[in-house]
Amino acid sequence: MNPLPDRPDNNEMGREPQGRLGEAIAEGRLQIVVVAAAVFWVVMLFIADLPLPVALASFLATIAAALFVLPTGGKAAAPKAAERSQARRWPDTGMKLLLDGMEEPAFLTDADGTLRYQNAAAAAEFGPARMGDPLAFRLRVPEVLDAVQRAGNGENLLPVRFVERGTSERHFVARCSPLRLPRPEPRRRPDFVLLRFRDESEAVRLDRMRTDFIANASHELRTPLASLTGFIETLLGPARRDEVNRERFLTIMLEQARRMGRLIDDLMSLSRLEMKAHVRPTGSVDLAEVLPAVVDMLAPVAATRQATVAMGADLSDAVIAGDRDELTQVFANLVENAVKYGRDGGRITLDLTEESGDDGRAGFRASVTDDGPGIAAEHLPRLTERFYRVDAARSREQRGTGLGLAIVKHIVNRHQGRLVIRSEVGVGTTVNVWLPRHPSSSDADLTNDGKFATSERREA
Repeated sequence: MNPLPDRPDNNEMGREPQGRLGEAIAEGRLQIVVVAAAVFWVVMLFIADLPLPVALASFLATIAAALFVLPTGGKAAAPKAAERSQARRWPDTGMKLLLDGMEEPAFLTDADGTLRYQNAAAAAEFGPARMGDPLAFRLRVPEVLDAVQRAGNGENLLPVRFVERGTSERHFVARCSPLRLPRPEPRRRPDFVLLRFRDESEAVRLDRMRTDFIANASHELRTPLASLTGFIETLLGPARRDEVNRERFLTIMLEQARRMGRLIDDLMSLSRLEMKAHVRPTGSVDLAEVLPAVVDMLAPVAATRQATVAMGADLSDAVIAGDRDELTQVFANLVENAVKYGRDGGRITLDLTEESGDDGRAGFRASVTDDGPGIAAEHLPRLTERFYRVDAARSREQRGTGLGLAIVKHIVNRHQGRLVIRSEVGVGTTVNVWLPRHPSSSDADLTNDGKFATSERREA
């Protein structure tokens, strides 16, 4: 691929050196030398009375010497001309098509860091830039600009990692590659520098989640395990024959063992959900049957805190595509949370209504509402994170593992639904679960459900 010349000077690249004689004639320098030498030797011929052959020979010798020492734009000036033309190179159509075919953002600059081209991905990611401007006008990352400058001097560099901080933290890896077009003469500086970016924000986020998950799981297991170890050592040591405290110690040990069992069960449940996260359930489930069953199942649990669980708005038929056991787990977790963290003597209401989704699909909204103390707005976006607790001490008192809402989120996502949590301090909390109607039960199947991306929203 041959680069095009600088757009403001379309003929400059076409002028190649033609040798000393050709350049001297083209630039008019040879004509001046010939006229000056002719005038000089004609004057000498008549004033000094030189013989004609001597004057003619001297004239030719003068012309030859002048041509030999006369400064020209030939080989001596070729490197400077090459450098000037190199600094003004522009990519041709083939190079632009290659860059446009790249999915990752890419910029093409000359050796001095002047922008020559950006592909569509770069324009979408960093905004459109004007060709011919310095790259620093668009990117203000010192590490990247330094890498471009060093690549423009012919260095091969390692990738540069940087973090872009704004409304959200984004992690990028930038790679600079010097590009040299095929030419016979060797040169140190490249014709172009290719700058590519890769967004690794998602990979960094997942790595942090994995690290946090391992740390949190280890911490959650270590606490009851340390308690068990301590009581066992006490029973084997000082309290070996302490009949009074033995039963109390064994009761605490049993509760800690059960806590570890609940945590392991939730971890296994979460792991199974993640393994089949992209497999849509194929069964048919009637939410009008699931919600009343959950009310009956958890009414005794609510009674321990003098709370009541009841159905509010209901439908006679609300068939969706789903897994009955998983959906029962969703609403059981939500009602159990409302009982645990609501107020004593409170009321938990389950409502089922028909409602279209944000994308226009027909579906149903099932909501669980309590009249408890409510949740502050700053906690809402993180409620479905693993092991996140608004009040860690109270959660442990209520035998919570910190994984209940994370499990709910995964199940709702698998069913192509949406989870919305609204809460107001001093008023209560409402958790809405929207699920799409079963295609066979809809009069008008609006779309291919598979094209709708699962999303999750949490609102104050």
